[in-house]
Amino acid sequence: MTHLNAVTFTILVVAFLLVTLVGFASARWRPAEDPMQLNEWGLGGRGFGTFVSWFLLGGDVYTAYTFIAVPALVYAAGAAGFYALSYTIMVFPIVFIFAPRLWSVARARGYVSPGEFVRGRYGSQGLGLAVAATGILATMPYIALQLVGIESVLTVMGIGSTSGNALIRDLPLIIAFAVVAAYTYLAGLRAPALIAFVKDILIYVTVIVAILYIPGRVGGWGHIFGAAAAHLKAVNPATGKPAGSIVVMPAGEWAYATLALGSALALFVYPHTVTGVFSAKRRDVIRRNAALLPAYTLILGLIALFGYMARAVPAVNAGVKAGGGNPQLSVPLLFERMFPSWFAGIGYSAIVIGALVPAAVMSIAAANLFTRTIYKELLKPDATPAQETRVAQVASLLMKVGALGFALELNRTFSINLQLLGGIWILQTFPAIVISLYTRWFHRFALIVGWASGMAYGSIQAYRTSGGGQAHFGASAAPVFGHSTYIAISALVLNLAVAALLTVVFRALGVQDGYDATKAADYTADFAPMPASAAWKRAPRHAAGSPREGAAGRGGPTRAGDAHPQVPEPGTPPAPRPATEPGRAPVSRAAAQPGGAPVSRPATETGASPASRPAAEPGTVPASRPAVPPDTPGVPRPGQPAGRPPAPRAAPPRETPPEDAPPPGRPARPPVPPPGVPPEGRPIPPRGKPLLREPEPTQPLPQEPRPPEPTPPRTGQRS
Repeated sequence: MTHLNAVTFTILVVAFLLVTLVGFASARWRPAEDPMQLNEWGLGGRGFGTFVSWFLLGGDVYTAYTFIAVPALVYAAGAAGFYALSYTIMVFPIVFIFAPRLWSVARARGYVSPGEFVRGRYGSQGLGLAVAATGILATMPYIALQLVGIESVLTVMGIGSTSGNALIRDLPLIIAFAVVAAYTYLAGLRAPALIAFVKDILIYVTVIVAILYIPGRVGGWGHIFGAAAAHLKAVNPATGKPAGSIVVMPAGEWAYATLALGSALALFVYPHTVTGVFSAKRRDVIRRNAALLPAYTLILGLIALFGYMARAVPAVNAGVKAGGGNPQLSVPLLFERMFPSWFAGIGYSAIVIGALVPAAVMSIAAANLFTRTIYKELLKPDATPAQETRVAQVASLLMKVGALGFALELNRTFSINLQLLGGIWILQTFPAIVISLYTRWFHRFALIVGWASGMAYGSIQAYRTSGGGQAHFGASAAPVFGHSTYIAISALVLNLAVAALLTVVFRALGVQDGYDATKAADYTADFAPMPASAAWKRAPRHAAGSPREGAAGRGGPTRAGDAHPQVPEPGTPPAPRPATEPGRAPVSRAAAQPGGAPVSRPATETGASPASRPAAEPGTVPASRPAVPPDTPGVPRPGQPAGRPPAPRAAPPRETPPEDAPPPGRPARPPVPPPGVPPEGRPIPPRGKPLLREPEPTQPLPQEPRPPEPTPPRTGQRS
């Protein structure tokens, strides 16, 4: 592990530079109209289809933990390491059931993190903060696991492993942190989504070649299993017990089962897998991927066999012993001893890139949690989208720093316990996230107390558990009623029991519950994008120069239900107004003097023509109905020239109360102010509707008689 192979190192550097360039170039892939939106930076614009989501979710789930930690556990303990194969078989039916509902409500409400969903579901800021804090805390060791995988590869290659300087010794993790931080800050989720294509291709090629090539070099599968069984039966001098077996023994069956179940329940509650779900563009994309992702499970089973292969190679066993008995070095050493230098470089590249993709997604997911649930909720509620995005970019850097602290401070011998420790914590959010998708029976305060109980029990029990040469955090299973049980399952049972009991108590005491901001339809909503051609046809454009030309006249679609009024040409008389009701003619209004209020007249009988009045002379007060009977001989009507016979009038209206008359028992309307005084407190009528009000009680003004006009008198004139 002290000799640097130039060919292997060159191929690794080339692959590393390639994915780095892809990461930076991804900022131009599917560019957003406004990249400073958290929805764009943190979720890729919610636009990933089945193909892209399959690679992205595969990069989330099958990480450096797959290539390093699982074979390392199989190498050290035997069949117990195959629990990872069992839980990835169980997880996808569970995801098929609840993940589409979670996607729908997040898309309908604009959520970018599970903490927002819990906040809206229960109306509880405290519960949302608890979910966000747990997600961030559980993600840090998971990121550290990816960085440890990179360090294992570089250690086998002889880079920085023999130096006594702490800075140089930890340089591999620092390099990995710097690269992931750089392209994640720039491109957001688009970077790991695009790099996932390269990562998965390298993994598939490496695994297929290893399964077909290595057994032939070590004597076949019979020799592999025989050598592994012999090594695992050997008694460990430190513990006085065998290291393990190639099959699960009866004493470990319960621990194996609970470990697989707990990991399956926790996997898609992690923020990074939820982020992968939220980035899909349709609901059916989630279901398709739940059906297609088990293809990765087959690859995982083959990767787990690398642990047995390494046991059958004496040079690998010697290298692990020389590295302080660290089983994480088994797979890199297997590649170094079995493959040619150039293909060993490809295998190392698959491991390194397989660590970079999930580390980037995890830091983005944790940043989304912090920005929306902590920063905007507590520190700056009025933050703009650009401010949210900038805070998330900085937060993603801080998450990597915290993960780096996990990787450097905790013992690395069993790095898988880092992930299992995070599983203990994240599983305590299962009731608030998954169960809440189907019922809101739990009280918000009961869920908070139950979460706190599970977190406290799980953390204390994990601290008190020894194993693998560690006095604390040495294992993730502890005895419960005489059976070794995964600590996360025990903590979850305690969590649910406390939450259920306190819910009954709080309901009985009448403690107020929070407000549910979601609706039943949100959990089944789907949002298929509308084609551009259909959106153009549904949104008619306004004429240039119209009052709304700025909104839609430039070609942009308008909102559904927007009115499109016809703007008449200058000088064109306005079109007559429609009747206010079927069978009733509109009420016409005579022109008033400048500055005065218009005068309206009551409508005539149904079917009759509306009565109109001639406009008054400019500068005069409009004439009103005379106080004397209209048919009095010798008395001219107001506005009627002297000597002209009165025109026949329409039938008087029926003695019915006007439409705007107050109902019985209510006070009458206030009197109408005289002309020239605007009414006070009168509501503005809707546009396009006539203004109905009673005639103003004005007295007729005396008018001087006019000489008869030279034209013959017209008959049938209406007043």
